[in-house]
Amino acid sequence: MEDQKLLKVLGNKDVIALAFGAMIGWGWVVTAGLWITEAGSMGAILAFLIGGLLVIFVGLTYAELASALPLAGGELFYSYAAMGRVASFITTWAIVLGYVSVVAFEAVALPTVFEYLIPNYSMGYMYTIAGWDVNFTWVAVGVIGSILIACINYHGIKFTSAIMSILTLIIVIAGILLVTGSSLAGNVENMKPLFEDGMAGIMIVLIMTPFMFVGFNVIPQAAEEINLPRKRIGQLLIFSVVLAITWYIAIIIGVSLVLTPSEMSNSSLVTADAMAKAFGGSRMMGNILVLGGIGGILSSWIGFYVGGSRAIYALAKAGMLPKSLGELHPKYKTPHKAILLIAVLTTLAPLFGRPALVWLVDAGGLALVVAWLMVALSFVILRKKRPQMKRPYRLRGGTTIGWIAIVMSFGICVLYMPGMPSALIWPYEWIIILVWTLLGFVLYRVSMSKYGVEKSDEHMKKEIKRILEEE
Repeated sequence: MEDQKLLKVLGNKDVIALAFGAMIGWGWVVTAGLWITEAGSMGAILAFLIGGLLVIFVGLTYAELASALPLAGGELFYSYAAMGRVASFITTWAIVLGYVSVVAFEAVALPTVFEYLIPNYSMGYMYTIAGWDVNFTWVAVGVIGSILIACINYHGIKFTSAIMSILTLIIVIAGILLVTGSSLAGNVENMKPLFEDGMAGIMIVLIMTPFMFVGFNVIPQAAEEINLPRKRIGQLLIFSVVLAITWYIAIIIGVSLVLTPSEMSNSSLVTADAMAKAFGGSRMMGNILVLGGIGGILSSWIGFYVGGSRAIYALAKAGMLPKSLGELHPKYKTPHKAILLIAVLTTLAPLFGRPALVWLVDAGGLALVVAWLMVALSFVILRKKRPQMKRPYRLRGGTTIGWIAIVMSFGICVLYMPGMPSALIWPYEWIIILVWTLLGFVLYRVSMSKYGVEKSDEHMKKEIKRILEEE
């Protein structure tokens, strides 16, 4: 068991496809209209610039730490080295919620997109949640898709990365067509109002951005499977973030140039309708955009299975979760039991219907920002605690960048709190946070009691020492 190793096979293109594909996902297709109607076209762009700036600063701290400690379940080791075992569990458990939220989001998004390709396919009424009717065929599409993606991840990182590269190419082609078409057929007047509902509108969109950008930190999760120089890991992480910021802003501009606010309000899938209108009302072009969106669903889905399963794997190897979750498949060298756990948790998501999309975005977003805050804190602490630690991708800004990341992460966290215009919705979104926190507390206490605190600390210290002594 101790001799099992993850396969070290990912190159430059694989890493970029993994991170960019995970970040882009389906959100740009299904929620771009919401961003614009809530904040206005320029308000939405401003929200993504602010959110993107946060991710760049956080990403820079990740880049240095990932190059210094390239271990599967990266956040677990950064926060352990800086703040100890409890902090490392909190950080990694928060990241796992963020990843599981994205995977569950995609399981709900897939049946949603089918409504555009196959109108009225949803039938077989089951029940109603938050005013939305849940139908059998709608749920079935999400469940089948979830099982398929779990199988892809189960069968190895080589197969997974090949699929990711193909899907990312499909997404990029669809996005380029949308931006090109809207630039030629669009009208700047359609972008008005530039701002909607002032700062409140911007904040509502801003709290969605962490969820839209999450994916760059799949790179440190898969660090032990990357076959590149350590410095390159940090460079590719930052490059993928810049690509994602550019992508989201281009999509907002493309949609707002083509569709008026009233057209967005009456559209069930704004980005696809914008594509169709940009090409003279062509339903086929709208369907091409939707195919790109499906590519985004699948790429994000696959990417976060990689990230989530590696984080769970690392927690289990450290004895902070049941040890069986840290086993690798004898043939595929994947953490197959961790993958199956994510599959069980997220295959249930379509049963909660389309309202679950927003719940998952907001609850998962808070968990991610909490984890980013902890990583930024770890970065600052390690600069003081381990100044001589090898840092192949060393930031010139030093702890200043870390403190900026801390302040911005904390500021975004506040936006989720009760009393803010963008506060999490009670009871749905807070229940997700509370249940996950309780589940983590129970699993951690049971695991520590079963495997022992000393063995957990011994494993963590041994892994950190091993990686620091490598050339």
